[in-house]
Amino acid sequence: MKSIWENYKTDVAYDELMFSEYQSRPVSHQLCRYLDTLKKEDIDKRKAAAELAIMEMGISFTVYSDEGNIDRAWPFDIIPRIIAAKEWRIIEKGLKQRLTALNCFISDVYGEQAFIKAGKMPGEIVNSSKNFRKECVGMKPKHNVWANICGTDLVRDKDGIMYVLEDNLRVPSGVSYMLENRVITKRVFPELFQDIDIQPIDDYPTRLHEMLTSIAPHQNGQVTCAVLTPGIYNSAYFEHAYLAQQMGAQLVEGGDLVVKDDDCVYMKTIQGLEKVDVIYRRIDDDFLDPEVFRKDSTLGVKGLMRAWKAGNVALANAPGAGVADDKVVYAYVPEMIRYFLNEEPILPNVPTYLCSNPDDLEYVLDHLAELVVKPANESGGYGMLVGPHATEKEVASFRDIIKKDPRNYIAQPTLSISTAPTLCKSKLEPRHIDLRPFILQGQDTFVTAGGLTRVALKKGSLVVNSSQGGGSKDTWIINMGDK
Repeated sequence: MKSIWENYKTDVAYDELMFSEYQSRPVSHQLCRYLDTLKKEDIDKRKAAAELAIMEMGISFTVYSDEGNIDRAWPFDIIPRIIAAKEWRIIEKGLKQRLTALNCFISDVYGEQAFIKAGKMPGEIVNSSKNFRKECVGMKPKHNVWANICGTDLVRDKDGIMYVLEDNLRVPSGVSYMLENRVITKRVFPELFQDIDIQPIDDYPTRLHEMLTSIAPHQNGQVTCAVLTPGIYNSAYFEHAYLAQQMGAQLVEGGDLVVKDDDCVYMKTIQGLEKVDVIYRRIDDDFLDPEVFRKDSTLGVKGLMRAWKAGNVALANAPGAGVADDKVVYAYVPEMIRYFLNEEPILPNVPTYLCSNPDDLEYVLDHLAELVVKPANESGGYGMLVGPHATEKEVASFRDIIKKDPRNYIAQPTLSISTAPTLCKSKLEPRHIDLRPFILQGQDTFVTAGGLTRVALKKGSLVVNSSQGGGSKDTWIINMGDK
C-alpha cells in the first residue's frame, strides 16, 4: 500500500505539520500517524463526504467575474492545520494588544490627533485616506471601541515566526466558514475528536451576540440586534444569514429599516415597527446612509448616521473605523502599541515600504520583481503584484501605476509563507496557507481559538483568497498538557 505521504516535500517553506520529509512535528504527531493508516479509498470516501456535506449545508461563496456572479460550493481541504495551545496563547495576547491599540488610534484620529501631533505619523496619511470620515469627528462609541470585529491576517515565514500581514477592520468576513469547516471536519474525522484535545470554536455566535449587546445604547431590558446585509447577491450573503440565524438576530436589508423623527431606528415587521438597538452592518461606509454618504445608495438607511450620532443605535463596526484598515496605516501599528499602551508589540509586522516615502519609492521601483506590492484599500487579493510570479510586462505596467499614485501603494518582501499538507488527487502535497483569527472587542475582548486557515490551492501560488482560486481548512488549537 502506498502512503499518502509518499514524496511529500518539506523544503519549500516552513511546514505546519511536518518537521522534515519523514518526521512530523510533535503537535501533529497523532494526526499524521492516523493519516498514514488510511488507504486511498478511505481518503477518497472522506473527501466525497466533505463535498456532500458542503452541498447539503448550502455553504457557498460568490465569485465576481466577467461572466456575471457565479455562486460556487465552498472549496475545502479535509486535512486540518494544527497549532499548539502554548504558542496560541502568545498569539492571542498579541491580537488583543493590537486591536486595543488600533481602537485607541481610531479614537485619537477623530479626537485630539495626539499621535500625529507627537510626530509619530504624518497627518497627510489620515487626511488622504479615503476611509477617513469627517462626519465621525467628535464621536465616542461605547467603550471607546470603533472596530468591534476584526479579522487579522497572519502568516508564518520560513524562520517560523508568525507575522501580521494586515488588519481587516471594516466588514471582515470568513468567520462562518471557520465554523462550518469545523462541522465538516467532525463529520469526516469523528474519531480524531475523541482522541485529540482540540479547543472548541462553536461559542463564537454567542460571544458575538454578547459583544453586540454590550455596545447597546441601553442595558435595561431586551436588546434587539440586527444584521444589515446588502442582500442575496453579495459574496458573503451566506455568512450574513448564517450569523443572524446562529445569534437569533434579525437579518435585514436597508429597505427593512427606517429612521423616524425621534432619530431612532425601527424595523418593519408584520406587527408594525420595532425599535432596533444594535446593527451589525455588513455594508461599506459609502453605502450606509444616502443622507450622508453616497446619495444613490439603495443598500443603506436614510438617517442612520443621525440615529448613531444621537446615541440611539450602536453600529458595529462604527462608521469611520476603516481609517485604520489602510495598508499604509498598518506600517505604524507597532508605534501605536508603544505610544498608546506603553508596551512592545508581541506580534511583528512584515517589513513594509511606503511608496509615499521618496526613498522607499525609489527602492520599490528598482526591486519590483522581488516584492509584493498592494493597494492601500483593496481586499480579496485584487490589484496586487507578486513580483517573483509576474512577467516583465506586468512589472513594467505596475511601475507606471505606482508612479501615478504612490500614496495608494505599499510593498513588502515576498515571504516564503508556511505550507500545510493538502489533499491533491488522493495524495498529500504542500500548499501555502495563511490564518485569519477573529477578534471581538466591546466591553471585553475575545479571540477565536484559531481562525480561518486559507489555502492557495494552486501549486506554488501565494494567493489564498477564495476569489483568486483559494480554499480553506479547519484550524486546530491542540492542548498538549502544557499549562
